[in-house]
Amino acid sequence: MTSALSESLAALRADVADLDVDGLAPDELRALTDVLGALRRSVDASLAAASGEIARQSRRELGKDGFARRQGYSSPGTLLSATTGVTTGEAARLMRVGEAIAPRMSLVGERLPAKHPHVAEALRSGALGLAAAEAIVGMLDRVAVRAGTAACDEMESILVAQAPGLTSDELRRLLLDAEMRLDPDGAEDREQDRRDRRMLAWRTERDGSVSFTGRADPETAAPIVALLDGMVTQRMRANEHEPDEARRDRRTRLQMQIDILADVARHALGCTAIPTRPIATMVVRMDYDTFRAALDEQNGDASGGGMATIDGIEQPVTAKAVRRMAVDAQIIPCVLGGKSEILDLGRRERLFTPKQKLAISIRDEGCAFCGAPPGHAVVHHIEWWSRGGRTDLDNGILLCVACHHRIHDDGWDIRIEGAGVDAVPWFIPPPWLDHTRTPRRGGPTRYRVAC
Repeated sequence: MTSALSESLAALRADVADLDVDGLAPDELRALTDVLGALRRSVDASLAAASGEIARQSRRELGKDGFARRQGYSSPGTLLSATTGVTTGEAARLMRVGEAIAPRMSLVGERLPAKHPHVAEALRSGALGLAAAEAIVGMLDRVAVRAGTAACDEMESILVAQAPGLTSDELRRLLLDAEMRLDPDGAEDREQDRRDRRMLAWRTERDGSVSFTGRADPETAAPIVALLDGMVTQRMRANEHEPDEARRDRRTRLQMQIDILADVARHALGCTAIPTRPIATMVVRMDYDTFRAALDEQNGDASGGGMATIDGIEQPVTAKAVRRMAVDAQIIPCVLGGKSEILDLGRRERLFTPKQKLAISIRDEGCAFCGAPPGHAVVHHIEWWSRGGRTDLDNGILLCVACHHRIHDDGWDIRIEGAGVDAVPWFIPPPWLDHTRTPRRGGPTRYRVAC
């Protein structure tokens, strides 16, 4: 087996040595990236399997007779780091995944399936990468005791089908959704744990600057994120419409954020009244049953289940957290599409109204193309206004400024499947980018569990 792999490696090295990527057409460059990605996933899968076996043969109870010790290394992680060039952290990841996908033996010597058979199959087929496999395995192992074997096995099958093609951020959001579905009873415990670990510390550095380090639970972070994101986005949009180069704000987004915090602190030190005109909106999304559960518990009735999400915060929160937030916030109930609000304006108005944007954001939850928060996005006419498109809900989609320009300038098409909050946007690339014009899924369904 080793000799055959060595021959394949020699041939591959010869092919790669002749590889010339300069000036490749977009289609060719994409195809090359797909091939190299598949190759890397296959190598990682084999390396993970070997790493799991190295860990098994180096387990602590074997002492000096363990594989790593006999090879002259203090641990299997240091052996892998030295022989493969990965970091010790990456070696630990390889071993965790390798142990999760390795076949098992019963007490009577019977061969059993892997602990995570769907992940194992997806790795072997090259559909799943190492990082995604580790993330899925880690989440399932955390909730296995409370969720049960059958539920975790079903969710594992769903996740390995949805994970390919997702970015690391999208995968993280998918796993947060999956964890909430698998272990809803543990949501409040996890919420309290995150709250107990909230903190903010600062120290003076050698050069005299002050460094801040902090962590916040979603409930605490939500108003901070809403304020900073809203004010920074407002200033960056003002930059876009400022014709005088000398008057443009030259600060980076990070510089704006710390300056805004300082402005808020200075205001609070001398403020004798609470401001009544908000410049940013914190949007909490929940279905009607969750909303009723929050109100019923507030009124002393039996507690209900359900989760809610907050724009700009990836971690879902419980109805209890929503109720606590409502104590300190002015809650204005609103039913979109009621008789007092005209949501479809046809050709009478070119710009979408704030209420229309809010209605569309319930479906898209931010830029439907890249996932940027709703505050960074504007409503784009799917059928351009200049070509007769109407300013109606079914002709609107949320896009950030960068993606808005990309759609216009590069010739992408957009198709919406379904209706209401369950509708799914699809983006069709231009022929010069993908001659097959294979549609790419947009919106939050990319990182929601499909069940």
